Amino acid sequence: MAVEHSAAPPSGDQARIHDIGYRTYDGPRLGRAYARRSLYVQSLRGAYGLGRSVKSKVLPMLLFAVMCVPAAIMVAVAVFTKAKDLPIAYTDYALIMQAVISLYVASQAPQAVSRDLRFRTVPLYFSRPIEVSDYVRAKYAALASAMFILTAAPLLVLYVGALLAKLDFTDQTKGFAQGLVSVALLSLLFSGIGLVVAAVTPRRGFGIAAVIAVLMISYGAVSTLQAIAYVQENTGVIPWIGLFSPVTLIDGVQTAFLGATSTVPGGVEPSTAQGVVYLLVVLGLAAAAYGLLVRRYKKVGM
Repeated sequence: MAVEHSAAPPSGDQARIHDIGYRTYDGPRLGRAYARRSLYVQSLRGAYGLGRSVKSKVLPMLLFAVMCVPAAIMVAVAVFTKAKDLPIAYTDYALIMQAVISLYVASQAPQAVSRDLRFRTVPLYFSRPIEVSDYVRAKYAALASAMFILTAAPLLVLYVGALLAKLDFTDQTKGFAQGLVSVALLSLLFSGIGLVVAAVTPRRGFGIAAVIAVLMISYGAVSTLQAIAYVQENTGVIPWIGLFSPVTLIDGVQTAFLGATSTVPGGVEPSTAQGVVYLLVVLGLAAAAYGLLVRRYKKVGM
C-alpha cells in the first residue's frame, strides 16, 4: 500500500490511497538448516578462493600443491625403484609438512572470520533465521573440512601410488586409515585454535601473525624443553611437556594409538594412559574453541 499526495488536491480531499500490488511472500521457507548449510558451503569454497578473485586463489592453491608434490615424488620413486615400502609412514607426512599446514591455517582462519568482523556484517547474518551457534558451527566445520582436504589429499596420493607399486594391500590400507584419523584430529584442533585467535581481531594481517605465532612458537618452545629434558636424562617428563603444543599433541595421540613413531627428542613414546590424556586434551581444546567462538560472536552480534 502507498500514500500518494496530489500537487493540487481538490477541496476536502488531501490524499488518495492506491493499491500498487505488494503481496506477502508465500513460498517455501527453508529455515536455519538451509542457512547453516549455505554458510558452510560458501565458507568452504572461500577457503580455497573459489568464487572469489584470482588473487584469493593463489595462496591456498599453491599450498595445496606444495602439500601434494612431495607425495607424488615419493610415489614415483617407489614405483620406479620397485621399493618394498613407501619412504614415509602415512602418519608422519602431516607432521613433516607442519609449516605448510600452519601457514594455511594462518591465512584462511582470518579470511573465514576476520572480514565479517571488520566490515560489521555479523549482525546481518543474525537478522536471518540463523543463530550464533549456527554461524560458529558452519565456520568451524568449513575450515576443518578445508584442512582435512589439504592434509588427506597427499595421503591419498601415497596410497594410490603404493597400490600401483603393488605394495601389500592390507598394510597400506591400514596405514592409510591411521593417517586419515590422525589428520582428522589435526584438522579439528588446528582449525579451532586458528579461528579463536583470528576472531580476536578484525584485522587480517594481525590475525595471520597471531595464528603463526601460536602454532609455531608453541612447537618451538615445547621441542626445546623436550630436548633439554632428554639431554638431562629426565625422559619421564618429556611426554607431559608435549601437552602444550598442538603439533606434539597430535604426535602423542598417533604414537599412542595409531602405530606411529614418535618424533620427539629421543623417540620417547607416551604410555597408553598418557595417550588417553593427549586425546582428551585434543578433544577438550576443540570443544573449548567452539565455546569461546560462541561467546565471542554473542557479543559482536548484538
